[in-house]
Amino acid sequence: MVLTEVQIGRGLKIKNPVMTASGTYGYGTEYSDFIDIDRLGGIVVKGTTLHHREGNPYPRMAETPAGMLNAVGLQNKGVRYFVDHIYPTIRDYGTEMIVNVSGSTLEDYAETAAAINTLEKIHAIELNISCPNVKQGGMAYGVTCEGAASVVKAVRQAYDKTLIVKLSPNVTDITEIARAVEAEGADAISMVNTFLGMAIDAEKRRPILSTITGGLSGPCIKPIALRMVWQTARAVQVPIIGMGGIATAADAIEFLLAGATAVQVGCYNFVDPSAPIKILEGIEDYLVRHKINDVNELIGSLQT
Repeated sequence: MVLTEVQIGRGLKIKNPVMTASGTYGYGTEYSDFIDIDRLGGIVVKGTTLHHREGNPYPRMAETPAGMLNAVGLQNKGVRYFVDHIYPTIRDYGTEMIVNVSGSTLEDYAETAAAINTLEKIHAIELNISCPNVKQGGMAYGVTCEGAASVVKAVRQAYDKTLIVKLSPNVTDITEIARAVEAEGADAISMVNTFLGMAIDAEKRRPILSTITGGLSGPCIKPIALRMVWQTARAVQVPIIGMGGIATAADAIEFLLAGATAVQVGCYNFVDPSAPIKILEGIEDYLVRHKINDVNELIGSLQT
C-alpha cells in the first residue's frame, strides 16, 4: 500500500493526484461507462458561464501533429442550468467535482462563483482566466498581472471555498501572473491552459478553424508546460496542478517532480478514455518500485 492523498489549497484533500481537465471530460457522466470515475482524484467539469453560450461556429477543432487545436468557445447552458440539472446528477460521485468558471466581465465571474458557492458537494472551483477562444473575458484577463488580480479579487469576495486559478501560457513571464493571483487569494494554481495556434488548409487557402486561431493542446506542448510548472513552483507557495500533454504515468510523474501537487489529463482523454486510470496505476507502480510510501515525497523532488 502507498499513500496517494494530496492537499489542494485550504481544506481540499483529494484521494490521489490524478484529475481530468475541463472541456475534455464533460461532466464525468459521459465516461462512467468506460471507467470507474470514483477512482479519480477529481474531475474538472466543462466551462460554466453565467449565461447560456452556444460557443463558436463550426469548424472548431483541428488535428495537428502530436496534438489538436480547439476553438469550442465555452459552449454550455449557463450556471443556473448547471445548478438545477447537472449538479443533482454528479453530487454523489466519490470523487471531487470541481467547476470550471469563466466569464466576460468581473461581475459575470463573481455571480457565477457565488451560485456555485451554494452547492454543498462542490468544494472548489477552477477560475478560467486563460481561455484563448472567446472574444471577451477569458485570456484577456489572464495575460496581465492587473487583469488576473482583478478577477481573483472579485471572485474571492463572492466565493469562500477552495479557489483554483487556471493560468494562460500565452504570456511573457507566467511567474508574475502566478504571484499576482496568489496575492489576491488564490488557494491553488492550475497550469497551463492551451497555447494560441492556428491551422491552414493550403488547398483552399483558408484557415481551418472558423475563429482562425484556437488553443493548442496535446503531447506537443508538454516540454513547455513542464518548464512553466517548474518555474512557477519556485515562485509561489500555493499548490500547483500541472497539465499540458500528459499521456502516460511517466509524464505525470515528471510534473510532480517539477513541483506540481497534482496533474490534469486533458487532450489524451480523446485518444483513450481510460488514460487517467492507467496513469494513476502507473504512479502507484512507480511508488512501489522506488520504495516510496507517500506520493507527497515526489512533489518538487527534482534534483538539479
